[in-house]
Amino acid sequence: MPLSRSFLSRRFSISFRDQGKTAPEADSHQSPPTTTKMNAASAGSSSSWSAMLPELLGEIIRRVEESEDQWPHRRDVVSCACVSKKWREIAQETVRSPVNSGKITFPSCLKLPGPREFSNQCLIKRNKKTSTFYLYLALTPSFTDKGKFLLAARRFRTGAYTEYIISLDADDFSQGSNAYVGKLRSDFLGTNFTVYDSQPPHNGAKPSNGKASRRFASKQISPQVPAGNFEVGNVSYKFNLLKSRGPRRMISTLRCPSSSPPPSSSSSTDHNPCDVVSKMIKKPNKDGSGLTILKNKAPRWHEHLQCWCLNFHGRVTVASVKNFQLAASVDQSQPGGKGDEETVLLQFGKVGDDTFTMDYRQPLSAFQAFAICLTSFGTKLACE
Repeated sequence: MPLSRSFLSRRFSISFRDQGKTAPEADSHQSPPTTTKMNAASAGSSSSWSAMLPELLGEIIRRVEESEDQWPHRRDVVSCACVSKKWREIAQETVRSPVNSGKITFPSCLKLPGPREFSNQCLIKRNKKTSTFYLYLALTPSFTDKGKFLLAARRFRTGAYTEYIISLDADDFSQGSNAYVGKLRSDFLGTNFTVYDSQPPHNGAKPSNGKASRRFASKQISPQVPAGNFEVGNVSYKFNLLKSRGPRRMISTLRCPSSSPPPSSSSSTDHNPCDVVSKMIKKPNKDGSGLTILKNKAPRWHEHLQCWCLNFHGRVTVASVKNFQLAASVDQSQPGGKGDEETVLLQFGKVGDDTFTMDYRQPLSAFQAFAICLTSFGTKLACE
């Protein structure tokens, strides 16, 4: 029996047993137990779960975390974190970071770095009628299976600019919603993009100035919700004025979270899960040494096929100008050192009419990788 169902069964059995003890003393014509009594029984059962010894509770969550390693069974780990505040704190301490395990469990994992030794394989589904894009975590090698839903983005045209609103809810793209994650904004030509985060990227960060970074039209908002967006990266495409043959050339500059987890704090669980990420991103230096710079790998011209080619290792099957691979140009762990241009940190490619693959790894997060891939959609006449 799944763990989430066992919790419900446990609560129901306790409330039913409590009702059975009082039934013989009640009058046969007396009305059934009120809702208040039912809630009291449920609260009592919940408190009994919270009163478990920390050592026993940690062992339970550890075993669940190790056994349920893939979705949809991994929802049992989320069910453990939903029992009470105490369970949530221990679950957050037990569940390993995506950097080591590659597992995406909680919404906060979408803004944490990807795996270090391998890539997280994802799929992007496009709906042209609604200009909506859906990000899924691939659970099988097949390109037809949707997998686990992660994020959704919708394209909006605002005057001469284009915005992609990124949300945790596939049906809610309001910037005032709790599901709002961030957005992507392009210039008039669609060659320069700015990535905005809904949460501050580091302690002391201030929202970006300008109308484009505002989340609310009114100034009267809750103090717990940031009034503006925070700029965390830029993606630019180089102009191709001579119209020479070749793929697009792009460069991305991002503030990526650190691979080391922040110090645990019990108070952090009372806030938005994305607040944990703000403690993992260091404030960049004035010389820009705290930024991660990615450049697309140059493809090779294939004489036999008469086209530009990149080795996507079977993850891309359709030739498209949207396909790209990004590698680090500077090694952030070694100041002054050169980046590993052979290690692909993000690759994106087409496998169907409206299906694309997205594979990312450290130091990029799923949110950052999704935002970069969204920039590839749309026509860029000045770059092709």
